[in-house]
Amino acid sequence: MTAVFTPVFPSGSPPEILPPPPSPPFVTKAADFDRILHDWQSRFTGGTSPSTLGLACLDWAAHAANAPFQTAELGRTAIEQWFRLWRIAVGGEKAISPLPGDHRFAHPAWRQPPYRLITQAVLLGEEWRDSVVRSQRGVDPHNERIVAFSVRQWLDLVSPSNVPWLNPEVIEATRASRGANLTEGLRNLLRDATAAHGGALADAFTLGVDLAATPGKVVFRNALIELIQYAPTTPTVSAEPLLIVPAWIMKYYILDLSPGNSLIRWLAGQGRTVFAISWRNPGAEMRDTSFDDYRAQGVMAAIDAVQTICGDAKIHATGYCLGGTLLTIAAAAMARDGDDRLASLSLFAAQTDFTEAGELQLFITTDQLDFLDDIMRTRGYLSSAQMGGSFQMLRSNDLVWSHAIRDYLVGEQVEPNDLMAWNADGTRLPARMHIEYLRGLFLKNDLAEGRFRVGGRPVALDDMKLPLFVVGTEHDHIAPWRSVFKLSLLNDGELTFVLTSGGHNAGIVSEPGHPHRHFRIRVREAGARTLGPDEWEHDTAPQDGSWWLEWDAWLDRHSGMRVDPPTMGARNLLPLCDAPGTYVRER
Repeated sequence: MTAVFTPVFPSGSPPEILPPPPSPPFVTKAADFDRILHDWQSRFTGGTSPSTLGLACLDWAAHAANAPFQTAELGRTAIEQWFRLWRIAVGGEKAISPLPGDHRFAHPAWRQPPYRLITQAVLLGEEWRDSVVRSQRGVDPHNERIVAFSVRQWLDLVSPSNVPWLNPEVIEATRASRGANLTEGLRNLLRDATAAHGGALADAFTLGVDLAATPGKVVFRNALIELIQYAPTTPTVSAEPLLIVPAWIMKYYILDLSPGNSLIRWLAGQGRTVFAISWRNPGAEMRDTSFDDYRAQGVMAAIDAVQTICGDAKIHATGYCLGGTLLTIAAAAMARDGDDRLASLSLFAAQTDFTEAGELQLFITTDQLDFLDDIMRTRGYLSSAQMGGSFQMLRSNDLVWSHAIRDYLVGEQVEPNDLMAWNADGTRLPARMHIEYLRGLFLKNDLAEGRFRVGGRPVALDDMKLPLFVVGTEHDHIAPWRSVFKLSLLNDGELTFVLTSGGHNAGIVSEPGHPHRHFRIRVREAGARTLGPDEWEHDTAPQDGSWWLEWDAWLDRHSGMRVDPPTMGARNLLPLCDAPGTYVRER
């Protein structure tokens, strides 16, 4: 029996613990002035802390200065690269090829003189740049990655492919159209500027008509969410309803785009009773909304509402991206507390361990988060433009510069599509929630390491005794699939892992019949041996087609009998309006 120590106070009651004295007025004002300064600085740095970048560069430079002979050797390797360029020019050495995914020089004219020599000079220079950045022993690996990323951004900016008079594709288009391509490019630039400031991307897409058009009703609303119940399209449905928790860094209708590629519409057609959360687009008034508020007022409020409508049937809970991370936390807390209302857990491109969270983690440092906190405290939120810009810079050649060349210099008129319209419809993030999420998960990795608290007590992912269906995508730069895969190392229950072609969005929106799609799938039974990610990929053969069909079959295996569809809403949850609701329309 364990003894319990009870403190005894002379007066019979514990002494009063006084709160710390308030900060002197001048300290508060000084901190406010610093926040204003940092907000102003962020307009020129893209939200990056100058201290984070400066300290990383100083770390690299200090080691370079303390290794003069090794640094001098870089001069010799630079000369060697020039000699290689000469040998390539005269045919004495084979030309090098761009790295996979580098499409800057894909146009055939880049392989003809004189542009072929320009291409080789750029690629050889980038080889040398990489060797320079990684040449100094002793540099902190995180700082080395920051320096490499920053140097790459600057060199991508000045790449010859971005210079109109050096890019043969632009020169050819200008000659062929007698300069009309530049006029068209200006129109495209003005169109994009209008969309960036809240204008419509394309008149062809209207919410509730062309996008987010699956019939349904908003059956619950609070200060944070609207819960949409979708109308059944089959005579009977699975007894277990399916709840979708999307991320709030994007609007929910990424899963309800056009009728032909809407996951929500497709699920309803398979006989599912589908519910989806539509998050509110926060303004400055929601600056103090916490990460746990999203769990309590979002996920848990939705689960309560679904059960009110569907009775005691357990729920197939499904989360996408950050929504999947939040749903996992909620599920772990429910398991800890003996709440067994979930039938299964499906996670799409959702991370639970953030030690290898990709280049997005590059600038997640204490200094950077303090800087970001100051920016958000001033405004009350992180804007969609700041968040979108961060994602774009992770793949600047594909998402920024190639787009600028094609649209603004070549003058191509890209036909807007549903995904582009959704991507232009951004959201904001509340200041407190976002900084708690970045500090607790990205910086400290509290969830994977057992320190993340819900209701004052830690949650453990291994407590979840649910069938798990986890999807990663091959080319995801936001949630790399090897990072998503780590849930299999944190929970030894039944887990089906799918690796699908595509990226963070296109890999998930992968409807049956979509050409050139493939996936890998493998089931690990509860308690069975866990493969490492590379071994898993090597041993799991790819299959052509859409993974949606495999997921639907998996849901069937973990569902009960078919029943009549439930009513739309309930006696105390009367439908409030038609889908897609009102929160999704907030700008």
